[in-house]
Amino acid sequence: MECPTCGNGNPENAQFCGGCGANLVPGEASVGTELPMVSFGGAIIRGFSNYFNFSGRATRAECWWWVLFASLIGLIPFAGLVTLIPSLAVTSRRLHDIGKSGWLQIIPWAILVVAFGSAGVVSASVDNVGFPFVIGTIAVFASFVVLIVWLVRKGDEGSNKYGRDPRQATSQ
Repeated sequence: MECPTCGNGNPENAQFCGGCGANLVPGEASVGTELPMVSFGGAIIRGFSNYFNFSGRATRAECWWWVLFASLIGLIPFAGLVTLIPSLAVTSRRLHDIGKSGWLQIIPWAILVVAFGSAGVVSASVDNVGFPFVIGTIAVFASFVVLIVWLVRKGDEGSNKYGRDPRQATSQ
């Protein structure tokens, strides 16, 4: 792959030029000298090109651009179903970036099912549910807050057990 900045020849899978250090990954714009920043279009491309890829790491920019895109698509009836699996994959990769398992994203949904299923919400009215309904609502809200805090947290620097740092030319 030839560097568009300096013309240096690089391996086909190179992310940065060996000569000048320029970013070679399409859909990313360099911020500073070492941090590639995924653009809105780049995040959409990555989301769909990694449709079933639940391994590796994703930056905050990739995750939040995808959230914006998925939210906009979700305004169209049933179109949000197209972004469901890529959303799970991007969230999983984002959690990997902070060293956490991608499975942790199901905690709010599991609490929702357990709390409201055991409270009889399916077969009872809200008036009859009472205390379990209130506790379940608080638990679901709190778990979503924790998940959001994890998603906005800066990723681990250097490689972690889920892969190399997507923000650096060379992992530590």
